[in-house]
Amino acid sequence: MVYEKVRQSGASSVLIFHIAVVLTLIYSCRGQSQVIGPLHPIVALIGEDIILPCYLKPVMNAFTMTVEWARPDLNPRFVLVWRDGLELESEKNLLYSSRTSLFTDELKHGNISLKLSSVTLSDWGTYRCFVPELDRDSIIQLVVGAASSLVNISEISRNSSAVELQCKSAGWYPEPEVLWLNGEGNVLSAGPTETFRGPDDLYTVSSRVTVEKRHSNKFTCRVQQNNINQSRETWIHVPDDFVKNPPPPNSGSSSVAATIGLIVGIMFIVAVVVFVWKWRQIKLKLHHDGEHLAGCLVSLRVARPPRLLPPSVLLCQQSFNLE
Repeated sequence: MVYEKVRQSGASSVLIFHIAVVLTLIYSCRGQSQVIGPLHPIVALIGEDIILPCYLKPVMNAFTMTVEWARPDLNPRFVLVWRDGLELESEKNLLYSSRTSLFTDELKHGNISLKLSSVTLSDWGTYRCFVPELDRDSIIQLVVGAASSLVNISEISRNSSAVELQCKSAGWYPEPEVLWLNGEGNVLSAGPTETFRGPDDLYTVSSRVTVEKRHSNKFTCRVQQNNINQSRETWIHVPDDFVKNPPPPNSGSSSVAATIGLIVGIMFIVAVVVFVWKWRQIKLKLHHDGEHLAGCLVSLRVARPPRLLPPSVLLCQQSFNLE
């Protein structure tokens, strides 16, 4: 009886010892384990598939652990939840439905990185990679942007000594800056950049610069966004003889000017013809009246009483008011 009590007491002591060892190992692992993420923000462009890195150190099997990826600013906050060897889609925020996943084959090697597909502007934010069993986490910043694939330079106007150029580019986020450079790479002084933000939150920028004739006529427009490490540029060559050969006038303006000139010419000719015709009519009338007056004067030289004058002479007298 005493022997059995001693044996039970010994077994209990061994069990307690093993439990203590296990707990010590667990807490020791917790004290040494780390969840490691990137030191710098992750930059992604709209539409890309990207990875938010997160690892366990030292390496341990995370397949049976709980892994939580979350954004504190969302409700619900979970981007992905892995528990008991399964991904819990029901816990996920609808914004990330079918767009997030883990590398399940890499979980046994401590790789708990998040894969995010088809990145959008709304994905910009702070992400938390958390392992509850270890009570360790890592914070990852995701920066999302957009960069245009095209930068256009066009000539706006020119005069005898300078040319005005315009640079335009669309589809940027965040808002980029525009720089003009000459052939030596020096920044030129340009007018203020015009910015338009569309309904898709993407920016269109436009900038103008007036350049004078120099020994180098190559000019570059550079559009850049340093937050997303994106830059696009294009260049234009202005011919050396641009000051001697102004651009041809607009064909539409030439046609209008020719039409107006033709109409004015026709009106001038018509006016001359009418003037000449009127002048000739007046001249003929004066000649006729002169002959008529001469005849009347001859008839009146013969002194007669008015009642004895012929009707033609009386009419002549009345017409010219002759007494």
